[in-house]
Amino acid sequence: MKKMLMATTAAALVATGAMADGHAKEVKLGVIFGFTGPIESLTGPMSAGAEMAMKEVTDSGMFLDGTKVTSVRADSGCIDNGMAVASAERLIAEGVSGLVGADCSGVTGAVLQNVAIPNGMVMISPSATSPGLTTMEDNGLFFRTSPSDAREGEVMAEILQERGVKSIALTYTNNDYGKGLADAIESSFKAVGGEVTIVAAHEDGKADYSAEVGALASAGGDLLVVAGYLDQGGAGIIKSALDAGAWEQFGLPGGMIGENLPKTIGPDLNGSYGQIAGSQGDGIDNLVKMVDGAFDATSPYTPESYDAAALFLLAMQAANSTDPAAYKDEILNVANAPGEKIYPGDLGKALELIKAGKDVDYVGASAVELIGPGESAGTYRMIEVKDGKNETIGMK
Repeated sequence: MKKMLMATTAAALVATGAMADGHAKEVKLGVIFGFTGPIESLTGPMSAGAEMAMKEVTDSGMFLDGTKVTSVRADSGCIDNGMAVASAERLIAEGVSGLVGADCSGVTGAVLQNVAIPNGMVMISPSATSPGLTTMEDNGLFFRTSPSDAREGEVMAEILQERGVKSIALTYTNNDYGKGLADAIESSFKAVGGEVTIVAAHEDGKADYSAEVGALASAGGDLLVVAGYLDQGGAGIIKSALDAGAWEQFGLPGGMIGENLPKTIGPDLNGSYGQIAGSQGDGIDNLVKMVDGAFDATSPYTPESYDAAALFLLAMQAANSTDPAAYKDEILNVANAPGEKIYPGDLGKALELIKAGKDVDYVGASAVELIGPGESAGTYRMIEVKDGKNETIGMK
């Protein structure tokens, strides 16, 4: 019986190897976002963006001899490391060949260290922006299509200076993302001559933020900058500050940008402003046309999600393999010059060019340019809330 089992196992391994050589007819990509938690209003469009790239590649028929790409979703909870790790382990068990995500910085680091590295799995996050991820040991497995918060801190300091803000109070959600972003904003604003009257953490999930707002208001400042989450404590801080009459305008970094915040706060949020990773030009215009109203293609980190999925598939085509060990070294090659520029809607053409041995320069929907250890150089949309909506008022 033992000999029979060994023979069966050997036959299975040979069959698996043959299938790998001839390309399996389906490849799975995991999509691990916070479908519950403090940014859940953003993750619907984000996942739809990633899955649009997968469909575009499948429909082209050009991917690895007609291989179909399938999305497998899992919930990171955004701020729940245990949930995120368990979800990522499930995705590995289901046979995914790459992880689009995670989304929030803390869970992204947890998945990278506890799941991706031990399993040799590549991750491309569209939205994990903590500067700490830049220096985290990743064995060449981690990439991101959104820029680091180190850059966002500089951009926000420029915006505050241009608006004549001399002093700010600063509060942040008490996790890796919030702390890293708060540090970047504080140091950058001080570098341009601004005063930071207080830097204070807040916890998500509280019903009452009056004590936190009291401490912030006592310190004073021309503006309250809230480096939090739009569906959680960040919104609670703003509501409490408005109720107390402490501030009438707020500085809104990336985690606070999304259509749900103006809906939650109402007209009192008009005039508040901030920034979020984003781009303009042919890339995002093409994506908006392709989506045709099915979901909001300009929703935060949605273009970056499309781009993350696209990079996986172009790199696999370049390596002629879905094995992370084989394709991980192709991601920077397909993302950057030289080569023909590739935008949303061009993925079939890109796959054909790669198969013919030609170079591509993936620009995508978010003006992808990967630098250093595989993170985006990045541009930012400047946002102001007007008439209950986030309006793009410029680029940086």
